Amino acid sequence: MEEAKSQSLEEDFEGQATHTGPKGVINDWRKFKLESQDSDSIPPSKKEILRQMSSPQSRNGKDSKERVSRKMSIQEYELIHKEKEDENCLRKYRRQCMQDMHQKLSFGPRYGFVYELETGEQFLETIEKEQKITTIVVHIYEDGIKGCDALNSSLTCLAAEYPIVKFCKIKASNTGAGDRFSLDVLPTLLIYKGGELISNFISVADQFAEEFFAGDVESFLNEYGLLPEREVHALEHTKIEEEDIE
Repeated sequence: MEEAKSQSLEEDFEGQATHTGPKGVINDWRKFKLESQDSDSIPPSKKEILRQMSSPQSRNGKDSKERVSRKMSIQEYELIHKEKEDENCLRKYRRQCMQDMHQKLSFGPRYGFVYELETGEQFLETIEKEQKITTIVVHIYEDGIKGCDALNSSLTCLAAEYPIVKFCKIKASNTGAGDRFSLDVLPTLLIYKGGELISNFISVADQFAEEFFAGDVESFLNEYGLLPEREVHALEHTKIEEEDIE
């Protein structure tokens, strides 16, 4: 029984820095703590303990058996249970993880509002010259057409929540292809990526109730996988994972 407990304790100390689970994050933190502290500010004996706890060890051979069978030293116990010191270091590590996550989510151009396209040339230029990784949502509308105003308002809200998506709008009469966008097919949504049309929805207001809002349009676009994960969702997910570590 005691040997089993020792084995369990030993397993809690092991794990590679690439793990994403709670034990992996803790081991990453131990390694970060060791590397980030001034070499003169931590005693050599405790530095060695941190190194051992943050580095994976072989489960085969004499060294492994000795580590499993030995009892936890007083130094190890004190090091693990220094709650105030550990909490400060872990908080620093968390902030760094959040910054890394934010940088990944911020990769590429950012927009944040709905662009008004004035001519067909602007329309084509936007589609052809935008980066290939960017999703472009274009609303073809006309004033006084049912659903167009509500859709413009909804896209304005979504543009703020999905800044890496480029939202645009253009009057059908300004596209240079008015015959293709007659009043009975408005409002129309066209979605492009890499210069290619990937989805089109004519009379899209028919997909919603008489009164609809940004959440309804968001759900509709998500059904077709046309929107990326919202940044706030990803950051909240990271926060939940961090709380699970405690």
